[in-house]
Amino acid sequence: SDAEFILNQAHQYAIEHAFNVSICIVDETGNLLAMKRMDGASPMTANLSVEKAKCSAISRRPSGLFENLIKNGQMGFLTMDTFSGMLEGGEPILYEGQLVGAVGISGVKSFQDAEIAQFAISRFLQQLV
Repeated sequence: SDAEFILNQAHQYAIEHAFNVSICIVDETGNLLAMKRMDGASPMTANLSVEKAKCSAISRRPSGLFENLIKNGQMGFLTMDTFSGMLEGGEPILYEGQLVGAVGISGVKSFQDAEIAQFAISRFLQQLV
């Protein structure tokens, strides 16, 4: 039910901002819990959203961190076969300092993808308080 709540929050935010995106929620191991590809979202965004979320869950960091490292010359990350999705738009879900999952969004500009994920996560954490 938590994954569905986060998915619905991200979906509503995307609708309100006229964004056509794919949204996915993974658990702390990167396994898919929930996903939605909105009408108008490119088919490739479905896979990208999953990979961004997996990257974030496995690293316990926003996936955009790795995009910035690569942009700044640390190209070694590109040689990792088992680690992809190193583009902004994956955000970890941290509750009381513990990773409980991650959100991956793909379909608009990278900073907007991250914005949607951050919004959904913040709404989730607010309702826990």
